[in-house]
Amino acid sequence: MKVLLKAPAKINLSLDVLHKRPDGYHEVEMIMTTIDLADRIELTLLSQDTIKITSQNRFVPDDQRNLAYQAAKLLKDKFQVKEGVQINIEKTIPVAAGLAGGSSDAAATLRGLNKLWKLGLSMDELAVLGAEIGSDVSFCVYGGTALATGRGEKIEHLPAPPSCWVVLAKPLIGVSTADIYRRLQMNGVSHPNTAGMIEAIRQQDFTGVCKNVGNVLEDVTLNVYPEVAQIKDQMHRFGADAVLMSGSGPTVFALVQHDSRMHRLYNGLRGFCDQVFAVRMLGERHTLD
Repeated sequence: MKVLLKAPAKINLSLDVLHKRPDGYHEVEMIMTTIDLADRIELTLLSQDTIKITSQNRFVPDDQRNLAYQAAKLLKDKFQVKEGVQINIEKTIPVAAGLAGGSSDAAATLRGLNKLWKLGLSMDELAVLGAEIGSDVSFCVYGGTALATGRGEKIEHLPAPPSCWVVLAKPLIGVSTADIYRRLQMNGVSHPNTAGMIEAIRQQDFTGVCKNVGNVLEDVTLNVYPEVAQIKDQMHRFGADAVLMSGSGPTVFALVQHDSRMHRLYNGLRGFCDQVFAVRMLGERHTLD
């Protein structure tokens, strides 16, 4: 028996860090939305009690470092599952890009194994389990658009943002999220207007969304990796309506309403950066069907 799933990437329309918590994590306030750039996950039921990871991408670990492996192990241990699974990950989302590719793979694995192993868990129960794996996994279990607080595991669903193109560009570097958070100095941080972004989404106000994009980690990453700043500059030059780095980077995305401008951005960036994508926002949340 096999289960096939899409594991979509996310972008941060807004990312604020409020303070460092006693447990070492940072208290965050993020507005995330899924986009139509996705990995494909194939889960195959195995009779032997084992977890196997396969992928054609050499950057995908095939052991317990892989978040999809951790998701399968968590379910197996918690519910005493004696069957095994082979998890094949077909990567489209760039690795270490600030797009939650690994977290989305783990979330898809949770949803898929719930079906494959007939566990009967609700979406909310899967999201709680996802928080044990990583901060973005709870959001990725649901998909859609949401305000994430706490360390990212508290999810408040929002309507889909106004429809637009998302043009993404990732330079040939990987960024460690932990390293960027370590470098973040809370003194003098310019906080984005989270409430303004939520209101713009609720009102389907594209101009308001563009006005309220913000990411407190952006300046940290730009200082360490000047090539990220160069991509931002190029996107502005090609006429993007809004430009922001996603997560801890290094991927930068542009929001664009008009097809002609999207093509101009996409083609211009292709001459400047190897990994460029033009996709739509998804808006819809995942279901357990």
